[in-house]
Amino acid sequence: MWNWLWRRQDGWAARELDHELAGALLQEWFGLVLTPQYLPGPPPPLWLVMGGRGAGKTRVGAEWVNALARGLLFPSPTRDLRIALVGETLGDVREVMIEGPSGIVATARRDRPRYEASRRRLLWQSGAVAQAFSSEDPESLRGPQFAAAWCDELGKWRHPDATWDMLQFGLRLGKKVHQVVTTTPRPIPLLRRLLAEPGVVVTRMRSRDNARHLAPGFLETVERRYGGTRLGRQELEGELIEDREDALWTRARVEAALIAEMPELGRIVVAVDPPAGSRRSSDACGIVAAGLERDGRAIVLADASLRGAKPAEWAGAAVALYRRLGADCLLAEVNMGGEMVAEVIRSVDPSVPVKQIRATRGKWLRAEPVALLYEQGRVLHAMRMPALEDEMCDFGIDGLSGGRSPDRVDALVWAVTELLLDVGGEPRIRELK
Repeated sequence: MWNWLWRRQDGWAARELDHELAGALLQEWFGLVLTPQYLPGPPPPLWLVMGGRGAGKTRVGAEWVNALARGLLFPSPTRDLRIALVGETLGDVREVMIEGPSGIVATARRDRPRYEASRRRLLWQSGAVAQAFSSEDPESLRGPQFAAAWCDELGKWRHPDATWDMLQFGLRLGKKVHQVVTTTPRPIPLLRRLLAEPGVVVTRMRSRDNARHLAPGFLETVERRYGGTRLGRQELEGELIEDREDALWTRARVEAALIAEMPELGRIVVAVDPPAGSRRSSDACGIVAAGLERDGRAIVLADASLRGAKPAEWAGAAVALYRRLGADCLLAEVNMGGEMVAEVIRSVDPSVPVKQIRATRGKWLRAEPVALLYEQGRVLHAMRMPALEDEMCDFGIDGLSGGRSPDRVDALVWAVTELLLDVGGEPRIRELK
């Protein structure tokens, strides 16, 4: 192919290009790109790029936006071009999508855009403007209008459906709108719907494909640790893993447990599964609240779990949730900390009734009866709790696929067990505000 191109040039490059210009051309995206990162032909309405960690997804989005702002993707007036940049948080948009090592500013080899932090927007000399939005605030997308959008890490958006819907209503400028979505695949309903939509162009990228741009030893380490596991297939191979085969819960079952209206509740408990340490690498402190309705079903109300928290911090979070919900008692597993666990909670609020519980069976055996209650429709969820749901659908007989402790699941199991499997006392009806 190269020889054919050389013959077709008939010496044009040698005559017309000096070394400086030739070097600049080689530094353009087409000279650096990996095959999966480049989409030949006119851009589709929606390009969905799914890849593993370090596969080059952010670079794809940044180069796409820069090319769009410079008028290279399709003939269009760039002076009035409006682009939406949507990430999980505004911090992610700025630190990763805009100013990150592979972000828009760093990859702009000319016409480098200027970021106005106060207005959360990027300005190009061409007149194109890109505005930052967060999945934490879908309503912020109500009003502005765009011709294109880059959505990053859609798989971990806080409010994926609401944010996506608001964005679609805003894509109404120009003759044809374009979107690129770059994400590590996670089996959320929105991503599954996009994959099933006609006309969506899907590109899949593996971490190993971008090995030359990754730190030495990184791939060897993570592949040795996670290769072949569910987590490794998702985070390294870029595969969309729907359900773990041996998990106690399925995505469909958990999603079916979501209710639209809150019923009247009687007894409410907050369960705490304390960690063994408070370092960032320590297990999380599972904090889950559940209530009992008059029909005898348990309603999971909240997941307030914390990671890397000191004893006073997780105890304070548990007590705060107890007060907010008007709970009847606080359940505390004491296998790791013994009496100290209850004492830490009482140091925050001595009036909180603490019921100490001690595990005599393994986590899997304790969780099996609770999973059966979900199958029977006797446990429901008052809201979406993504982190808890992820643990539930990744909890197999050998624990979580990443080797972490299922602390959120453990707290959930204690709360539901207390309400439905180890019932004591008379329930009472209260209004949950």
